[in-house]
Amino acid sequence: MARATRPFLARGHRVKRCQRCLLPEIHCLCAGIITQSARSRFCLVMFDTEPMKPSNTGRLIADILPDTCAFSWSRTAVDAQLLKLINHPSYQPFVVFPASYACPERQVALSPPTQGNPPLFIMLDGTWNEARKMFRKSPWLDDFPVISLNVTTPSAYTLRAAHAPGQHCTAEIAIALLAQAGDNAAAQGLSQHFMLFRDRYLAGKPFHPAHFTEKAGEKV
Repeated sequence: MARATRPFLARGHRVKRCQRCLLPEIHCLCAGIITQSARSRFCLVMFDTEPMKPSNTGRLIADILPDTCAFSWSRTAVDAQLLKLINHPSYQPFVVFPASYACPERQVALSPPTQGNPPLFIMLDGTWNEARKMFRKSPWLDDFPVISLNVTTPSAYTLRAAHAPGQHCTAEIAIALLAQAGDNAAAQGLSQHFMLFRDRYLAGKPFHPAHFTEKAGEKV
């Protein structure tokens, strides 16, 4: 947010918000954050204005796991600290992305490692189209294996329209990665934090389509 070169003027930008969680101050959830420790680490590579969007869930990972790192994505100028982190010999780096987008010769993992160096999960944080662009146009990620999870639980994230059925938000994928990696306390903590965030976000938007979807489901 500090590096932004232009103001974020999307709908709701006039609402007085907490500058940490970006929720309306009346619905701020910062006081209830309980951090966790985990063997797994996360590195968020965030597209353009994504850090300024109140609906972003990547920041929830950093709320629960304070050693999470975040960097702005650039096609032409890669942050030196980002390169240093993902190439650090103490970690096993994985690019979190669907296997169907990986070239045939690229190594693909279907579950996190539970032995050896701790995994470093590189999350491409943005809309689906933005994430695809980052995946295609980041050659400095090409040598790292892709990790692709099959998450069968329906997404509880209704704050933005999904690009296709079966898609999940950044925090939901992180929860699944933590659970499969054996970081159960962190997975549970992030899951609870995510659901509280979702509920408070919607509380500040009484006319959000999700409210009408939920009421329709209750009638059925």
